[in-house]
Amino acid sequence: MKKKIRKIHRYLGIFIGLQFIMWTVSGLYFSWTDIDQIHGDNFRNLNYKPKSFNKLISPSKLNIVSGVNSIELKEIDNQPFYWINKNSLYNATTGHLKNGITENEALSIAKKHMLKKLIVKDIKLITQTDKHHEYREKLLPAYVISYNHKENIKAYVSISDGSFQTVRHRNWRWFDFLWMTHTMDYQGRDNFNTIVLRVFSLLGLLTVLSGFVLWFTSSKTIRKLIKNKK
Repeated sequence: MKKKIRKIHRYLGIFIGLQFIMWTVSGLYFSWTDIDQIHGDNFRNLNYKPKSFNKLISPSKLNIVSGVNSIELKEIDNQPFYWINKNSLYNATTGHLKNGITENEALSIAKKHMLKKLIVKDIKLITQTDKHHEYREKLLPAYVISYNHKENIKAYVSISDGSFQTVRHRNWRWFDFLWMTHTMDYQGRDNFNTIVLRVFSLLGLLTVLSGFVLWFTSSKTIRKLIKNKK
């Protein structure tokens, strides 16, 4: 019986040992890093406040056949815009429909949200991303603005509504990779309920329990206590 338990424990340890290491390494990284820095707050202008506007037209005067279900006021290149029903952008002073933002407008938006000392290296348009992309599951198309920095900083601004979406940098990418190994979601990185994770968690529990059983059956102290009770 003891030999079977030892064999099970050994092979389980070999099988899930690497994943145990990744869980430990990723857990250490998560606990030792500042989550605000991972979010890129140290590269952002946290003092930015949207501009106030006067003499805006009423949204009811806009030619929207389906009516207004939601509305959000946006500042794009120092001009006010209404983001209506999460699909249409209107100039809030003229009422004209705007078909997305330009590169220069995206740069202006990013400039307000990022630290002034950061120097722009280039700007590109992206129209699609896969499940492993650092800008996954966010509004597309978007402009990705790269900065001349050792952390390979990138800022993302969505074209349709002119919103500053997010910041990505080297430490965030390490965090994202380790999060994938921690959750074992190797398809999309964000699912914490994968079958693989559940299986490995159960195997991990079985490994620990088999280790306790081995200790219990191999301990001279335990055997002496059992003999004394008899």
